[in-house]
Amino acid sequence: MIPLSILDLSVVTTGTRPSAALQNSIDLARHADALGYVRYWLAEHHNLSSVASPAPDIMIGQIAAVTNRIRVGSGGVMLPNHAPLMVAERFKMLEALFPGRIDLGLGRAPGTDQITSLALRRRQEETGGDDFLDRFQEMLLFETKGFPANHPFSKVTAMPSGVALPPIWLLGSSGYSAELAAAVGMGFSFAHHFSDLPPEGPMLAYRNQFKPSAWRDAPYAILGVAAIVADTEADADRMASSADLHFVRRAKGEYGPLASPQEAAAYPYSPMDRERIKANRRRLIVGTPATVRERIGALTEVTQADEVMITTMVYDHAARKRSYALMVQAFAIGDAARADAPAQA
Repeated sequence: MIPLSILDLSVVTTGTRPSAALQNSIDLARHADALGYVRYWLAEHHNLSSVASPAPDIMIGQIAAVTNRIRVGSGGVMLPNHAPLMVAERFKMLEALFPGRIDLGLGRAPGTDQITSLALRRRQEETGGDDFLDRFQEMLLFETKGFPANHPFSKVTAMPSGVALPPIWLLGSSGYSAELAAAVGMGFSFAHHFSDLPPEGPMLAYRNQFKPSAWRDAPYAILGVAAIVADTEADADRMASSADLHFVRRAKGEYGPLASPQEAAAYPYSPMDRERIKANRRRLIVGTPATVRERIGALTEVTQADEVMITTMVYDHAARKRSYALMVQAFAIGDAARADAPAQA
């Protein structure tokens, strides 16, 4: 029995307003809470008409307020877009409001295109290059009060004081974040749902290189997968056709809302498009509960994952809820799983 969690992108579908996607996220989180999922994470993306939520910290507060026990977090906050002090303060506030239920997942990417990235950081000091590590260290120094006495930030307190940051997770689709998470002794989540890299490399490197720290005394690795479950293979395949078309369009630089299965069926796919779909289907897990359990089980075995985080991109909200319910049935998750799941894992 492996703990299951959800990564939600607040996907916008054709013919609906982005605000409807946000309401669907809140509804799905309630559903996940009742089903026994361990955690519910929200992603950060900007200037994408297919993703409604650019501010996971706001959604975390809304979802934590309407759920009872599920952990709620960021999957993740794209640290290069934010001042480290602001990230620390916002998540300390969330931890103060919902103690023991918040996760802080951090990512290195901007979550958008270069122009939007510039707009997001326009009033921030430009250091040039990849400054994720500098920002990460600065955020931790605010938490530990570790600035030297002569540093101007030594007199700055991340409020609310007396509240620790929630558990920190480093997110990645390559080996860099795995190695960093192991070196600093924090949790790690690998984005297999969009990475072309075989997941066992980073996942095992993290586990083998992990150094216990004040943040965590043992490694804990989450495997992120994209999966679509239905009662029959045909239904699952039809539902997945929306994701197929979305993948094809993204490869062409088209980032519109998620299309319906009917629109996907009518799309004039080229031979190259079909090859792309075939390649992506090796990563996207589609099928009945038995099929999906077998494929995810094989992945968890080779990666030694402690937990699986599932993102499900389908057009119909009710079908998405059904997919997550079938996933729970496939893995026999229930009250026992909730009781066994580690509180801060």
